[in-house]
Amino acid sequence: MTDASNSPLAPIIENVAPDNSTKKQRGFAKGRSGNPKGKPKGAKNLVTRAAEAMLDGESEALTRKAIEMALAGDGFALRLCLERIIPPRKDRPVSFKMRAIASAADAATLIGALLQAVADGTITPFEASEVTKLVDSYCRTLETTEYEKRLAALELAQQAGQQ
Repeated sequence: MTDASNSPLAPIIENVAPDNSTKKQRGFAKGRSGNPKGKPKGAKNLVTRAAEAMLDGESEALTRKAIEMALAGDGFALRLCLERIIPPRKDRPVSFKMRAIASAADAATLIGALLQAVADGTITPFEASEVTKLVDSYCRTLETTEYEKRLAALELAQQAGQQ
């Protein structure tokens, strides 16, 4: 077994090693957290800190090695390098004809057309879901606008009745 004090992780492990010299209490009082403030923002896991300590200053050499392996034909290294240059596309533009949405009935018709497009294989279920979210958001905006118009009309009518 190696001496832990010679390890490059020794400063990290020293600072987080548990102190077993005190007698451990049995849990916390009921309804009380042992850490009421929670984990501090930016606090890193021991394993993350250890990995960072080991890799500190090696990123350029590791990158060069990955590029060399990719150029030598290693498929995994090639994919890794390409994903850094051109990240995988999360979505794609969806093009379709649609009428203006002026009512809930128009929105229902559009969502029906989206479902049909999914069934036909024209768009993916994920794409239909994302467009449906946009339609839903637009419908809520229409509703809010309609409520605002109605409220303004009621307030005008109430003011006219009071005069």
